[in-house]
Amino acid sequence: MDYQPVVVQKHARPALPKHSAESRYWRQFKHPVFVKEYAPVTSVHFSPCKPHRYAVTAATRVQIYAPRTQKITKTISRFNDVARSGCIRADGKLLVAGDDSGLIQVAILRTLDSHKQPVHVTKFSALDQTQVLSCSDDTTVRLWDVPSQSTISVFDSHTDYVRSGQVSSTDPHLILTGSYDGTVRLFDTRTGNCELLMGSSTSDTNRGTAPVEQVLMFPSGTIALSAAGSILRVWDLVAGGRCTRALSNHQKTVTSLAFNSDASRLLTGGLDHMVKVYDVSNYNVVHTMRYPAPVLCLAVSPDETHIAVGMSDGTLSVRRRQPKAAKASAYDLLISSASLRADTFESFLGGAIPRIGQLRVKDKTKAKPIGDVDEFKVESKRRQRLKEYDRLLKSFKYSAALDSVLRKQVPPTTTFALIQELTHRDGLRSALAGRDDVLLEPILRLLLKHVADPRFGEMVCDIAGVVIDMYTPVLGQSPLIDSLFLRLRKKIAAELQFQKELVKTKGALDMIFASTALSAP
Repeated sequence: MDYQPVVVQKHARPALPKHSAESRYWRQFKHPVFVKEYAPVTSVHFSPCKPHRYAVTAATRVQIYAPRTQKITKTISRFNDVARSGCIRADGKLLVAGDDSGLIQVAILRTLDSHKQPVHVTKFSALDQTQVLSCSDDTTVRLWDVPSQSTISVFDSHTDYVRSGQVSSTDPHLILTGSYDGTVRLFDTRTGNCELLMGSSTSDTNRGTAPVEQVLMFPSGTIALSAAGSILRVWDLVAGGRCTRALSNHQKTVTSLAFNSDASRLLTGGLDHMVKVYDVSNYNVVHTMRYPAPVLCLAVSPDETHIAVGMSDGTLSVRRRQPKAAKASAYDLLISSASLRADTFESFLGGAIPRIGQLRVKDKTKAKPIGDVDEFKVESKRRQRLKEYDRLLKSFKYSAALDSVLRKQVPPTTTFALIQELTHRDGLRSALAGRDDVLLEPILRLLLKHVADPRFGEMVCDIAGVVIDMYTPVLGQSPLIDSLFLRLRKKIAAELQFQKELVKTKGALDMIFASTALSAP
């Protein structure tokens, strides 16, 4: 009878965590590219027009990157101090940025210099491309006319640094700002006044004591978002600036807010190294991304193929998603299927591929045997190659076979399949006998690792009983073996205690279920 190889038992795989369709989509943003800057990356902004280049502001310069190659296409370094808030205009032809000296540069045409302290916000108006919004640490908010280099409106209602602002995308006269005085204000350039005050200390429900780091307005212009500390607030502008929600999913300060292309998802970045994705229909977190350093800014490309994140250690991370290719036409599929069928006579001779309607039906009849009917054929059988432990087991070298499956790269299912075969052959004792501390160590470590594994628990108990019976008389001669035996004893005691707790819990649950069944009508 031929030797039968060891049969490795297949166990059911543990259930993998199921990801929602939403999470699977955001997990497609992978293969991050890391770019190291000399200073913290304070701003990232994608161009609204193709090819969606993005401006990265760090130190005293603004660099423009190509999204496909991640290479620098232009560097703007005409700043006297640390640059802030590089923003590309909607047509992709101009860039505006401020710096800590109070200057605003419209590269490279204009310089606006009315601010007296650092300018942290510079943005083009969404509807009027000749207007620029600026917010400064001198507590003022200004709307500029670029061609004349003059100020259209000045608002000084804030009492502390103004670090965030935005012009409404539906009405160029409305400006939303957030300040370190803890308030969010909506200004109207037609009246020159603050029309809505949100987060004021006079309101008990909308109290905003933490500095407002970022504000964002929905494209509809009816809802605004603000980030103050670790709390994200939702404001209803139509209802007089009422706070409808307050979310605190971050552990540290939220520093950046961004929408996806259709504003159906909100992305927030914080100093806790996290970027969270919210569903704006219910404001539930649908996905979380972790980064190696505190997040200072983030942006999503208009075509949703790139997510750029700037961090406090000067690292720029760009995650990319490969968009799905367009589906091939039916004609292309038929042509490709015909070109792959190389067993036809025409393909062998290099003939042309037949057109649609001329494709041959595949012959399903079996090939007829070649030769005479009375001819005797001898079929060659390929000899099966045995694995190392099977060869040793076939030669009755039980100890060497056991050593061959105790290596780190051998899966535990194979190891215990061989041990089970040794038990059936009554060769387990001979395989474990005559070992010194070096050869006994991997066996004890195997028992320690899998003593609580439900797949191998019964076999581990049998092996442990044999090992204890054989090597108890020589205990005390090797400190390593003594420590492994002591660890095995403690682990078994802990497992027994755990089983007792499980039995107690089961009994308590049985009583609850029984009382519920009795009280049911």
